[in-house]
Amino acid sequence: MKVSMWGVRGSIPSPGPRSVRYGGNTTCIEVRSDDDSLIILDAGTGIFPLAQTLLAKLPVTAHVFITHTHWDHIQGLPFFVPLYIPGNKVRIHGAYDIVSMQGIEQIMNVQLQYSYFPIREAELKAGIEYQTLTVGEPVIIGDATVTPVLMNHPVTDLGYRVECNGKSMFFTGDHEPWVNIYAPEDPEHAEYQAMIDQRQAELDAAIGPVDLLVADAAYTLAEYPPKIGWGHGTFDSTIQMAQRIGAKRLICTHHEPTRCDDDLEKVFAEAINRHPEPGCEVMLAREGLELAL
Repeated sequence: MKVSMWGVRGSIPSPGPRSVRYGGNTTCIEVRSDDDSLIILDAGTGIFPLAQTLLAKLPVTAHVFITHTHWDHIQGLPFFVPLYIPGNKVRIHGAYDIVSMQGIEQIMNVQLQYSYFPIREAELKAGIEYQTLTVGEPVIIGDATVTPVLMNHPVTDLGYRVECNGKSMFFTGDHEPWVNIYAPEDPEHAEYQAMIDQRQAELDAAIGPVDLLVADAAYTLAEYPPKIGWGHGTFDSTIQMAQRIGAKRLICTHHEPTRCDDDLEKVFAEAINRHPEPGCEVMLAREGLELAL
């Protein structure tokens, strides 16, 4: 199984000289199973450069798994060029939206409204299918298995465990560890903490152990307090997750868009210094990074 990073930035694209080393495109990860089945995790702006590489070998069959429908995870989808070419097949997988009460099939219709985009969904030439997923129910893609896991984010967010011939990876999408809303002296604190601990244990069991964990590490410890509830983790919480689940390798992603490359390396080094023995290899996600599992 091969994993390639095409977009690693969070919230909004941030191209320019300040992000040359790690990249400015928003989230997109390419996974190739051993039989070369194509699995794409999220469709941020990074899916556009990925699409250019796919055009060299047509027709394309792609399975796109959307973690959630916030803009930075879907805004590249209308620019996924294989959608416009007859003979290609694209299946888009994702969660049921409890707000609109629609499945993942709404993802293109909402983006391709004629007031905001010059091409309508009916004009797309590829064979397009939609699959709304059930948490915990595996999907078979060639020789790989993709299992959706419910994460913690302000909208329904699915993390994905991908397994192929004994190797495994997990991508969290956006995820924030649960926070106790009660002060320690409040009588409700203990009961609420017990609920958090149970949910965390269940999530850890669903995720790992894995050969590779790709996880949301948007904030530093100092940045996090005013952003509680925004749905993102810290470098420290992500390292702790990797330790709990027994990950062999951790990639920290969803980089804060205002953080330049030098600052990203600085805050990452500070986090590593706080966890001198993380128990696994830890690295920063960057565009162009390729890993073979």
